[in-house]
Amino acid sequence: MPQTRSPAFTKPKPWTDVAPLLVDVATGRKKADLVVRNGRWVNVHSGEIIDGTDIAIVAGRFAYCGPDASHAIGEATTVVDAGGRYLVPGLCDAHMHVESGMVTVTEFSRAVIPHGTTSMFIDPHEIANVLGLAGVRLMHDEALAMPINVHVQMPSCVPSAPGLENAGAELSPADIAEAMTWENIIGLGEVMNFPGVAANDPTMVAGIAATVKAGKTVGGHYASRDLGLPFHGYVAGGPEDDHEGTCVEDAVARVRQGMKAMLRLGSAWYDVATQIKAMTELGLDSRNFILCTDDSHSGTLVHDGHMDRVVRHAIEQGLKPVTAIQMATINTAQHFRLERDIGSITPGRLADFLIVSDLAALAIDAVYARGVRLASEGRLEIDIPAYDYPDTAKNTVHLGKTLSAQDYDVAAPAGANEVRVRVIGVVENQAPTKALEADLAVRDGFVEMDRAGDVCQIALVERHRGTGGVVNGFVSGFGYTKECAIASTVAHDSHHMIVVGTNKEDMALAANRLGEVGGGVVLFSEGRELALVEMPIAGLMSDERAEIVAGKAAKLTVAMREVGCTLNNAYMQHSLLALVVIPELRISDAGIIDVTKFEKVDLFV
Repeated sequence: MPQTRSPAFTKPKPWTDVAPLLVDVATGRKKADLVVRNGRWVNVHSGEIIDGTDIAIVAGRFAYCGPDASHAIGEATTVVDAGGRYLVPGLCDAHMHVESGMVTVTEFSRAVIPHGTTSMFIDPHEIANVLGLAGVRLMHDEALAMPINVHVQMPSCVPSAPGLENAGAELSPADIAEAMTWENIIGLGEVMNFPGVAANDPTMVAGIAATVKAGKTVGGHYASRDLGLPFHGYVAGGPEDDHEGTCVEDAVARVRQGMKAMLRLGSAWYDVATQIKAMTELGLDSRNFILCTDDSHSGTLVHDGHMDRVVRHAIEQGLKPVTAIQMATINTAQHFRLERDIGSITPGRLADFLIVSDLAALAIDAVYARGVRLASEGRLEIDIPAYDYPDTAKNTVHLGKTLSAQDYDVAAPAGANEVRVRVIGVVENQAPTKALEADLAVRDGFVEMDRAGDVCQIALVERHRGTGGVVNGFVSGFGYTKECAIASTVAHDSHHMIVVGTNKEDMALAANRLGEVGGGVVLFSEGRELALVEMPIAGLMSDERAEIVAGKAAKLTVAMREVGCTLNNAYMQHSLLALVVIPELRISDAGIIDVTKFEKVDLFV
C-alpha cells in the first residue's frame, strides 16, 4: 500500500544528515532558523530550571541551549523573546488509542496540539479488529503525514482473547514480523492475552520475539489482580510496560520487576492518584514511571485537554512540576529508545517545545514542533489536510437482518418464576467490572429486567459477518430510569455492536439505526432518537472535524443524563463491556465471559 504524506509537512531529516549544520550553528559559524531568548529552561535530564536560557534551532532541531545564543542570530533568523517564561519539552502520550477519540489521526492531532502534545505512541488495535493489517497500515500512513511525531505500535492481540471472541480480522505472527519493517512502527502494542504469555502460547511467543529481534519495545497489559506466579511469568515473557495498574501495589510490583509503570488518566480511567503514592509516599524512583491517557474521547480533548491535563493532575497529587514533566517527556522517550530525537530540550533533538507562563498550572502560551509554531493561546495556527480513507474502510456494519424486540428476549428455564443471573457490574472511572448476581422475575417464559434495581439488559450484536447473531445478558451500574437504549459499534476490542437498554423496542431501533449510518453510537428513548454520533470509518471513527464530533458527543452525554445515567463518561464505560481481557465479567459474541478464569460461563447461576 503506498504511503501518503501531506505536502504541507516535511519529515524531519535524521540527525546524521544535519549534525554538521547543528555544530556550525552551535559554534556560530552558521545562523539559526529560530532563536528563543530569555527563557527558563526546564531541563528534564538534570531536573533543574535554569534561568536566562536561549535556544537556537536549525533544520527542525535544537543546535544550542545555553546562556546566550546571539552568535546564532543572523538576518534571516526569527527571534522570539520568551520574557522569562518556561521552556518545556513537548509532551508525549506513551500509550493511547486514537479511535477512542471518535476521530481520525489527523483530527486527533488537531485537537491535542494546542494542549502541548507533540509526540504520541498509538496502538491502532481497534481498527485492526475490524480491518486487519490493512487498517493498521492506513493509520500508520496517516500518522506519517502529521506535523508532530505519531509513532505506531503494531497491535499484538487480534482478537484479544482467541476462543472467547471472534473479531472482524486476525493478525498473525507473520503480520507482526512484516509490520516491524515499516518505517513508523515503534514496537508491539499492549499484549493483552496475559494468560497466553504466562502459558507460553506459541502465537504470543512468536509476536514478542519478532519485536525483540527488531530491537523495538514490547507493550504490556496485565489486567489481573493476581501478582503471583502468573504475573511473574508474564514479565518473564517480555512485556516492558503496563498501564493497567489501579492501585499503589500494582505500580510497585511492576517497577520492581523492571517494567515501566504507565499511569493513565483518560476520559474514564482515573488511575494516577492511587498509584502515584509509590513515588510521593514510598519514594520509588520516578524514572520508572510514565504518564499516558489510554482512551480519551473527543469531548475531553476539545474541552479539557490531553497530556497537559494529565501532567496537571499529577502535580495536584503532590509531584514536583519538573518530575511530572519528566514522566511525560524524557521517561517516555527513553522507554521507546527515542531519547536522541524527542523528550528534552537539548542539542540534536527535534525542536518540540512549549512556552509556558505558569509551570504548576502548565499554562501553555505556544506550541512548537520541529521548530515551527503550531499553536498559541490554545488555538491551532496551521491547517492539517484531511486524510482520505478509502471506501474499503467504510460500510463495515453488517447485521444480516433487521433486528426486532424479540431478538433481545432471554428465555428462562422451563417452569421458572424467578431466576438468578450473572450481571456485569460497571465500576465508575475504572476499566474493570464486577461479577454480580441478581434475582430476576420471569414473565411468559422470559426473564424481566429490574429497572428499580438498576439491572437492565445488554446485548452483543454480531456486525462483521452479517450472521444475525445476538448474545443477551444483564448489566448494572448505569442508573437508567427511563425507557431507553444506547447502541455502539465501538465495542472494545472485537468491535461488534453493544446495545444496553431498559426497553427492547428501543434496543432494536438503536441497533438498526447504526446499521443504516455505518456505525457509531446512538441513543433512543421511547421510540425517539435523542443523540447520534456517526462513525463511518470502520464503525469506529468519524470523518468530521473534532469540534463537530465533540459537539455531538456532548449531546450524547446530555441525553444519557436525561434518561438517568449520572456516571462520569458513561459512554466510555459502555464501550468496554465486551473487553474480555479485563476482569471480572464481560460479554462477547461467544457468550458471557468470566475474565478471572478466562472461560465462558452460563448466564444463569
